[in-house]
Amino acid sequence: MDFMSIFDAFRNTMLLAALTAWATAEGVKTLIRFSQGKRGFSELWGSGGMPSAHSATVCALAMSVGLRYGFDGGIFAVAAVVALVVMYDASGVRREAGKHAVAINQMRETQVSKGEISPKKHKESIGHTKPQVIAGAVWGSIVALLFSLIR
Repeated sequence: MDFMSIFDAFRNTMLLAALTAWATAEGVKTLIRFSQGKRGFSELWGSGGMPSAHSATVCALAMSVGLRYGFDGGIFAVAAVVALVVMYDASGVRREAGKHAVAINQMRETQVSKGEISPKKHKESIGHTKPQVIAGAVWGSIVALLFSLIR
């Protein structure tokens, strides 16, 4: 493999669709957060929020693979299962972890006010609601369809 073949990745429409879905979902999420008065660089890369950039990314990839190689093949099956696992994790496991962080932060307030522990809070927004995951999945699928038209 030579160095120039690395640049071939920039001609891979499936990869470009996934990266575009991620970047645009992050951009929309950041605009929504800014409109809600949340400011700061961390908002650009923060977890959680509408739409789910993780869902947009994996759905764009799975849809791109399906459109290119067919929806009945093994490579689409792998991409689809990875997408389902990521979306389940975002709305299930990570969402629950965020709820736990809220509860822990509430319990810590007494100790913080007494000066017993650091005031640093646990991150509470690390998962997604089902609508956020669905919005990301729909967005990723749309981006993949658009990229398939330019291929």
